[in-house]
Amino acid sequence: SPDTQETTLLSPTSAARELDDIMANLAGVLSVNEPSPTSAIHIPEANSQAPETSLDTMLGTLQTDLKRLGVSTVPKGICCSCKKPIVGKIITAMGLTWHPEHFVCAHCQEEIGHNGFYERDGRAYCNKDYQNLFSPQCAYCGAAILDKILTALDKTWHPEHFFCAHCGDIFGTDGYHEKDGKAYCHKDYFSLFAPKCGCCDRPVLENYLSALDNVWHPECFVCRDCLTPFTNASLFEVSGMPYCELHYHQRQGSLCSACQKPVTGRCIAAMGKRFHPEHFVCAFCLKQLCKGVFKENNDKPYCNACFNKLFL
Repeated sequence: SPDTQETTLLSPTSAARELDDIMANLAGVLSVNEPSPTSAIHIPEANSQAPETSLDTMLGTLQTDLKRLGVSTVPKGICCSCKKPIVGKIITAMGLTWHPEHFVCAHCQEEIGHNGFYERDGRAYCNKDYQNLFSPQCAYCGAAILDKILTALDKTWHPEHFFCAHCGDIFGTDGYHEKDGKAYCHKDYFSLFAPKCGCCDRPVLENYLSALDNVWHPECFVCRDCLTPFTNASLFEVSGMPYCELHYHQRQGSLCSACQKPVTGRCIAAMGKRFHPEHFVCAFCLKQLCKGVFKENNDKPYCNACFNKLFL
């Protein structure tokens, strides 16, 4: 038979052993001043070569032996993180290739692996960090909003966290009212902030009257004593409350004691009362007591003649 040249293939065990020897030799080559005292490995020509050349030679020998064993050593790509060839497992993401251990979250640096991720500005983020960093935050609880979102008052909210600032109820179809950056339901907003009626102290929501430095429900703006509306009639104020003329003078003590009508002009004050001049008369003869000269008996005024006739 024709002469054939035999090629001796290394067994997997031998290849592994040779790899260990190469790595040990490499440690010896890269050692600067302290060669290993226990090294029993002979390095034929490594010391005479530059470290880079020796490394390339040993790696080349290892690659050749692995090829003889049928193990492919052709790089699948270059890791965009460490810039080294990828021979084993590879991850392709964002149009780039990575060693699995180098494809990590840009924030927490945890390995992403084959889990889902989010990309932002060319960087990869794990699900948790992406949501915390870039998802809208609820203005109430501060947590990321992952599902339904509600936008109000120029902020974002979980729908269940947008409620009345006073009673805590979720807003219904009536919507809400805003005051000082807070949201209030219809009832609480008017209860807290609407002007109050000067009579009943309830909120004034629609028609109103403005008088006596206050606002009033039209039906509440009446005389405080007789509840008569002021239709084409004068009103008078006592302590901020409206009164008709009669009850104003009654409260002021300015009604004529005889006719019970207001005394608005000249008056006579006698016996702790007020009288129209024409109504200040003798209780017996009913003559007007001129110049206010009278005598009193039993809280009644008498002229001098009648008093003498009746009581002397």
